[in-house]
Amino acid sequence: MYLRRVSSAVVAAALATTLLAPAASAAPTSTAPTGTKSLAAVLTADGDTFDRNWYDYDILTEAVLAVLAAKPDSPVKVLTDGSVPLTAFLPNDRAFQVLVADLTKKWPTSEKATFTTLAGAVGIDAIESVLLYHVVPGATIDSGAALKADGAKLATALPGASITVDVISARFKLVVLRDNDRNDLNPLLNPRALDINKGNKQIAHGIVLVLRPIDL
Repeated sequence: MYLRRVSSAVVAAALATTLLAPAASAAPTSTAPTGTKSLAAVLTADGDTFDRNWYDYDILTEAVLAVLAAKPDSPVKVLTDGSVPLTAFLPNDRAFQVLVADLTKKWPTSEKATFTTLAGAVGIDAIESVLLYHVVPGATIDSGAALKADGAKLATALPGASITVDVISARFKLVVLRDNDRNDLNPLLNPRALDINKGNKQIAHGIVLVLRPIDL
């Protein structure tokens, strides 16, 4: 795969910069979250526009909005209903840039170009599947629970597709999510972007790289 031919120094730099990006804010919570703020509300809180910060979630936000515009009844709409418990793993903009480089053999130079190229390369149905593969329905899994879940197999909102939790170091909050693409790198949880929307039934954790439901 192309990603394996990308300079290891480039990948390492991207990962390092991601881990050094500012931490996402998290509100206090109880052991049984009751808040109903949706993840869609969190993602669109700073507007649904592209910018020059590769370490937020603009491309992900635009992907969700594009799917819902094209397919209003898509299961992705669960992200707009804060009364439904779920856990989502959020790839940042840099993660999508790496994915597009792997698929197209070119590095887009802006967030808008990254999203446009991705949509043109795979289509809205594939984007929908990828988004659903990042959602674990029915469970609010905070970082504390995740760090104790070594070996757990999580069923995702994409029918028949799961991811496996591999805790490398609970002390340093290093967790790998093993996906269904055996030929490319697996995402890591970003230790500085955990428990996004904590205190609510819908919680999220930032990840480095995009989870892949199939071998790309």
